[in-house]
Amino acid sequence: MRGADTVAELVRRQWGDQRIGLRDEHHTLTHHQVAAGAAARAALLVDLMPPVPGGEPHLGILLDNTPEYPLWLSAAALAGAAVAGINPTRRGAELARDIRHTACRVLVTQRTHLPLLDGLPLPGVRILVTDTDAYRELLAPYAGARPGDATLGPVRPDSRFLLSFTSGSTGAPKAALCSQGRLAAAGASLVSHFGVGRDDVHYVCMPMFHGNAVIADWAPALTAGAGVALRARFSASRFLPDVRRFGATYFTYVGRAVQYLLATPPAPDDRTHPLRLGFGTEAGAVDAARFRERFGVPLVEGYGSSEGGAAIQRTPNTPTGAIGRAAPGDDLAVIDAETGEVCAPARFSPTGRLLNASEAVGELVNRGRSPFEGYWRNPEAEAARLRGGWYWTGDLFYRDADGFLYFAGRTDDRLRVDSENLAAAMIEHILARWDRAAGVAVYAVPDPVAGDQVMAAIALREAAAFDPAAFAAFLAAQADLGTKMPPRFVRVMRELPLTATNKIHRVALRQAAFRCEDPVWWRPTPSAPYEPLTPAATSALLTEYTTHGRPPP
Repeated sequence: MRGADTVAELVRRQWGDQRIGLRDEHHTLTHHQVAAGAAARAALLVDLMPPVPGGEPHLGILLDNTPEYPLWLSAAALAGAAVAGINPTRRGAELARDIRHTACRVLVTQRTHLPLLDGLPLPGVRILVTDTDAYRELLAPYAGARPGDATLGPVRPDSRFLLSFTSGSTGAPKAALCSQGRLAAAGASLVSHFGVGRDDVHYVCMPMFHGNAVIADWAPALTAGAGVALRARFSASRFLPDVRRFGATYFTYVGRAVQYLLATPPAPDDRTHPLRLGFGTEAGAVDAARFRERFGVPLVEGYGSSEGGAAIQRTPNTPTGAIGRAAPGDDLAVIDAETGEVCAPARFSPTGRLLNASEAVGELVNRGRSPFEGYWRNPEAEAARLRGGWYWTGDLFYRDADGFLYFAGRTDDRLRVDSENLAAAMIEHILARWDRAAGVAVYAVPDPVAGDQVMAAIALREAAAFDPAAFAAFLAAQADLGTKMPPRFVRVMRELPLTATNKIHRVALRQAAFRCEDPVWWRPTPSAPYEPLTPAATSALLTEYTTHGRPPP
C-alpha cells in the first residue's frame, strides 16, 4: 500500500470502499461509512470551532474504545484539528488540568464518564455526549458531508494532530506533539515491517487514549486499508472469542495484558484462531515464550515513547533480557549524563548477571536526527529533552558488546504501572494529606511481570499508629487519586532516611523495597484490604518474580 503524507489522505482513501472497516460488539461499518462518518463529524467540528483569538483547534476525547473514538480521530484529521486523548483514570483537579492545559474547546465523551466531569471547572469547553439523542440530533444535519468539505485551514504533513500525555518527575503530565506526517510515517513503517495488508484485521483492545493503540494499531491499519475491531475495555476472557469473531490477525499489548491472557484457563482450542502477530512492550522474554507456546502467536517487543525520539526494534537474534537494537536511522548511545561520555559495554557473568553496572549503565540518547516534535506549551521540558542537540530519553540502559540494548530503569522518579506513567511526586502530595503521616516517600518497586508497582514509605506522627482500614478509607476519599496510584506496599517507619544534603534517600528505599526490618503492609490484589506482609507472603512474591524471569527487588 502506497504511503501518504497526512492522516487526512489515508482517511479520504476509505471513501467508496465497501469492505468491512470498523467493528465492535454492536456495530459494523464499512470503510466508506467510516470516511462518511468522519466527514460528518469534521463538518460539525468546524462549526463548533469558529476562529477566535487565542482559540486552538483542539478537541479532547474521553471515551472507551467505541467506534466514536476512531471516527473522531479521523474527523480531526480531515478538519485539521488536534486530538488530546484524555485518560479516564485521572480524577478531579488533575483531570480538569489535562483538559485545560491542552486548550480543548470541544470534549467528546460518553454517559458513563460524565460523573468524572461533575463540578470540574471547564470554562468554554463544549461537551458532546455520544450515546445520547441530543448528540445524534446535533450530528444529523451533517450526514451528507464528504471528506474535504470542511476544514479549519490547510491540512499539511506538519499539521498538529495528537497531544499525547506522558508523565514526568514534576508530577504534571506533558503533552507530546505528533503531526499528521509523523503518524502517517509511523503507520507506513509498521506496515512495511510487519507486512500488514488489506485483508488483515487489527484488534484494538488497549485504550485509545494511549499511544500504543493509536500509533501501533490504528495507524498501520489505516495505512494498509486493513479492518479495525474494537474492545471497549480490555478483557482477557473475551480476547480469543473476539479474535475469532472479528477474524483478527494483529493486536498490540502492554506487558500486563499478556500476563492476564496467560492467566486464563488453558483450552484445547487455544491455537484455533487467525492471529499471526502481537506487537508491544513489557511482555518480558519468559511470558512472550509462554504466549507463543500456548497460543502459537509470536510477540514482537519494541521500545518507543509518545515523544517518538528514539526507537528500539527486536530482532530474531536478540538475547534474552535485551530489548533489541536501534531502529534504522537512529544513532543511539548509552551516555554517562555527568561526563557526556559513552558508557562502557556491559559485561556479564556466566549466569547472565551484569558485572559492571557502575560503568555500563547510563541514559539512552539519540544523537542522530530525532522525530521528536516537542511538548505543548512546555519549553522547559522540551529544552531538557533536547539538551546539547541530542534527544535524551530519560531512561537508563546498558549495551552489550554486540550493540543490543537492555533497559535498566528511569532517570527520575517515574513509575510505570499497568502501562501508565505516574509521577511519584503527585502521589506523595496526596498521601501527605493523611493526618497521621509526618513524612511520605513514594517510589517504584518492580512488578513481578512487567513495569512497576507503587510503594510508599510513611513516617508516622508521634504517638500515631498505622491503621490499615483508616488508611484505605483515606485513600478512597481522595478525589484526585487515580485508579493506578494507591500504593501496593506501605512501609511504616519512625523517620524517613535522608542523604547528607537532607533529601529523602530514595535509592536506599528502592534497594530495600519490601524486604526490610520495618513493618510492611500490602494489598495482595488492588482491591483487597491492607494486611501485614508476612514471610510466607514475601516468599510467594519472590517465587512469582522467578516464575516470570524478572529480577526481584
